[in-house]
Amino acid sequence: MGGLRELAAAFVVPGPSGVAIRAGLKGLTGQDETVLRQVGALLGSLASRDLKVRCAAGSAHVSEQWAWRKRALTGQSSSRWAGSITKATHDQWALARRSQLAHIHSLRAGVETITHRLAQPVGAKGAKGVPGGYRFEREWFAKSRRLHVLEDRLERVRADWEAGRVRVVRGAKKLLRSRHHLRAAGLTEAQWRSRWEAERWFLQADGESGKRFGNETIRVTPGGEVSIKLPAPLAHLANAPHGRYVPACRVRFRHRGEQWADRVAANRAVAYRIHYDVDRGRWYVTASWQNPPVTTVPLSAARAGGLVGVDMNADHLAAWRLDTHGNPLGAARRFDYQLTGSAQHRDAQVRHALIRLLHWAARHGLALAIEDLDFAAEKTREKHGRRKRFRRLISGMPTARLRARLVSMAAGLGVAVVAVDPAYTSRWGAQHWQKPLTSKNRKPTRHDAAAVAIGRRALGCAIRRRTAPPPHDRSDRVGHRTVQAASDAPGREGPRPRIPGPRTRSVPPGRGAKAGDQCAHNRSGHTAEHEP
Repeated sequence: MGGLRELAAAFVVPGPSGVAIRAGLKGLTGQDETVLRQVGALLGSLASRDLKVRCAAGSAHVSEQWAWRKRALTGQSSSRWAGSITKATHDQWALARRSQLAHIHSLRAGVETITHRLAQPVGAKGAKGVPGGYRFEREWFAKSRRLHVLEDRLERVRADWEAGRVRVVRGAKKLLRSRHHLRAAGLTEAQWRSRWEAERWFLQADGESGKRFGNETIRVTPGGEVSIKLPAPLAHLANAPHGRYVPACRVRFRHRGEQWADRVAANRAVAYRIHYDVDRGRWYVTASWQNPPVTTVPLSAARAGGLVGVDMNADHLAAWRLDTHGNPLGAARRFDYQLTGSAQHRDAQVRHALIRLLHWAARHGLALAIEDLDFAAEKTREKHGRRKRFRRLISGMPTARLRARLVSMAAGLGVAVVAVDPAYTSRWGAQHWQKPLTSKNRKPTRHDAAAVAIGRRALGCAIRRRTAPPPHDRSDRVGHRTVQAASDAPGREGPRPRIPGPRTRSVPPGRGAKAGDQCAHNRSGHTAEHEP
């Protein structure tokens, strides 16, 4: 057991910090769409210029430069539009900076892995957790060349990091590269151009508490009327007082509409984003706001009454209910989903599986126990080598989306979520629980056993199951227990701890004169038997 890593403690996952809901802008006229396109194109060009200025400043950017950028944009739009643009620019630059650091860590891990494997003899087998050498000389030669490629990339990215230089594309780099491969992308030049322009539009405004309906730039009334504060160059397109434009449509938020209506009526901050879906040819508005920090339930309260251990897999969720002592109850449950097809289809599959799981847990008043998974370091091709199928499997598992959606949906239903360390759950679950839970009518899988292991770890119990006593009587004539204490285990020959409660014997356990003297318990040759 010396080679096992230290396990992290279980904790209750905090609820979501924000909410985002979406509704369609139905009934727009041709004039409305023209105005929205002109406003989005104008603000998008201003956002592109501001991003260029921010990237040129690098890590030496200070608050005075931020104020200067906002003043420069105010004259071309408005103070509130300028504030939204500069904030979005700053967030985009910070995201690119974090991604750059993650790329450095990934390249460094690849270089270290290849360097270690090249130093091993060809064909050498790896130890536990440590990879061995490469199989063939041809593979060794190919990896030696790849090592130089990764080292060159790492050197360039490190230079960018030290200089504070990031590489950002407004409109997505993938869409930009598809311009040179239109046939492979299945697009015409006109279709690509419409997508590119729509992605680079800017029509979003941050909320402001205390202002009318929580937002002065993009305003949505409780009745669903949308109005937009036009930038200064487009003020002549206004059809309402104070330079505002009101489209001929009404918005209705079906999901969390009551929460949104309460915030709008109380003039609390609500941020809006208007965007155009090129594939569907529809306009949408997204409303978002921040939730106040909510105190999560204590871990002891989440454990009270038992919980449900959940094992996340590539095509299903394996769940098993456990009582407060860690004993599996009933049969395992399986919630299937398919991660194929379009992104909308995959997302709908995940939501459907999660809502069935949550309704089952809420019906029994139980918390959920999940693994604190993070496959960011597991997706590298250098770690798993030829195991392409396994790499594709873990790369396709939406662990972050599953956890985010699970936590958000569980908070809405009042179900607590406990996260545990994922180390060894599948291995130890199959080792200690798969065979004992197998019966004539029940065939649990390795994933079902892992769900039991996850639940026991969340309850604070050891994953190893308690060994049954010997049959017939207290002697060991039919064989020893399957699990014995090691010879050097402290207290292995000592008395059992005092258990409070009524006893049938006259002397409670632990109170005898020789309770700790195992030699005196029906052992022949004890010194007390030979005393005169």
